[in-house]
Amino acid sequence: MGKIRSFFSALARFIGADDDPDEPIYDPIHLAAVLIGSLAALGLLYWLLWTLLVYDGGLFSKIGPLAHVLSGSKTLADYGYRGSPYQMGAFRGWTGNLGALIISLVVIVFLHRRYRDAAEKAK
Repeated sequence: MGKIRSFFSALARFIGADDDPDEPIYDPIHLAAVLIGSLAALGLLYWLLWTLLVYDGGLFSKIGPLAHVLSGSKTLADYGYRGSPYQMGAFRGWTGNLGALIISLVVIVFLHRRYRDAAEKAK
């Protein structure tokens, strides 16, 4: 019984020990903010990639038909286009796909510049 009591008293001293003033203070609000910010960033990334790659066939399913139309071998009507916005055919959803592509490129350029600036500061 004495060993158990000494173990719990040592544990109580360890838990109740005064905090070192040089250590950073743990704040649950900061942890919650990081978790919520991370979940929001993951949600935005998911939405962006889904819109770019999946929404109405994704961007890659529209590149081939667009190349044929631009080369002149086929017309828009060959791909089901009858008029915007009602009968878009293979090009349905291109505004969302293009918007996601533009947002992706802006985010990539922004992150690249931040990385380059941080690398220059580290030198």
